[in-house]
Amino acid sequence: MEETTSITTRSVGIRYGLILALVSVIYFLVLTIMNVDMTSGIGRWASILFYVAGIFLAHKYFKDNGSGFMSYGEGIGISFWIGLLSSVISSLFTYIYIKFIDSSFVEMIKEKQIEEMQARGMSDEQIDQGMKFAEMFMSPEAILIFGIIGGIITVLIVGLIVTIFTQKKSPEPGF
Repeated sequence: MEETTSITTRSVGIRYGLILALVSVIYFLVLTIMNVDMTSGIGRWASILFYVAGIFLAHKYFKDNGSGFMSYGEGIGISFWIGLLSSVISSLFTYIYIKFIDSSFVEMIKEKQIEEMQARGMSDEQIDQGMKFAEMFMSPEAILIFGIIGGIITVLIVGLIVTIFTQKKSPEPGF
């Protein structure tokens, strides 16, 4: 008796979400070891390229291993699962890293922000006021929460765009 497995948007999203989570964790560690600023420049924007590649490959896998077609909604569904899984795993890893391995990580981010404010010509009073506000978002717990929410939103936005190009509508109505 031959057993066939049905490919779903969730199964593909979970598969590629795990892959993207692994890539994100490795990317975080490489940037951390190399002491690269993750809040700007290549440290921030290269992750978008990982999202594009991951979503593109997931959509290709879905079409290649399914009916050969993928609706816009299915593409977004895959992107959602990728975003959810990769964001939760990579944010949990970042939380554990900041909370238990390198507590100076947050201090390094604070110092870089102060340097940027000074470079913009802000007064000491303005910098103090800005840092009081920014510190609310710099605890490991806040980084975890905003990492998950921000990651899901970012991957969904990328998915909305990528799916425009990767969707392949079935010529049969109703599919």
